[in-house]
Amino acid sequence: MKITLPASNRTVPIGKLLCIGRNYAEHADEMGSDVPDEPMVFLKPASAVIRTGEAVRLPSQSQDVHHEVELVAVIGQGGRNISRADAPDHVAAYAVGLDMTARDIQSKAKENRHPWSVAKGFDTFAPLGPLTDADAVGDSQDLTLQLRVNGDTRQKASTQHMIFPVAELVHYCSQIFTLAPGDLLYTGTPSGVGPVEAGDELVATGTGCEPLRVSVTR
Repeated sequence: MKITLPASNRTVPIGKLLCIGRNYAEHADEMGSDVPDEPMVFLKPASAVIRTGEAVRLPSQSQDVHHEVELVAVIGQGGRNISRADAPDHVAAYAVGLDMTARDIQSKAKENRHPWSVAKGFDTFAPLGPLTDADAVGDSQDLTLQLRVNGDTRQKASTQHMIFPVAELVHYCSQIFTLAPGDLLYTGTPSGVGPVEAGDELVATGTGCEPLRVSVTR
């Protein structure tokens, strides 16, 4: 799958999905987890991405899939060991995204001290909304994220409450992975995560970004 970076109108393939866990203190608390001292990074495959208007498919292996609304930073300029000061220049666009999670599979993996890859990586488990040029969005740490399921608000929070801001996440990740245009940084979810069922309609919004609309099917 490819995406088009808004300002340059350059089309690039989707690369790595770098996802951040426990980046809001209230979400860490609702999951019964400690607040991390440094960013907690996990990966999703590019094959998990779907776009607005498509459907999340509930896998037969899970009976407890949860929604997690997130701000997604889209890398437009690659690099390694990017400084915090230069990090914003490497973000070409922002979008609203969802980190779908098979919570029952994740819980079992945690109990066994196993990775979360299966719980997070199913096809369709990384919905991505329309991309908006980063300059048009403005301050990434002063945006309101919201998720409505069948019209009811499930999650709503400001990115001011991120433990690690976007610039810190870009800096941190670039010390481990060489970033490339088309990489997607899912920056973590606020509190209010919960289950979805077949037939649900999800609408995720973020200040300055176009809405993400997906349905859920079995």
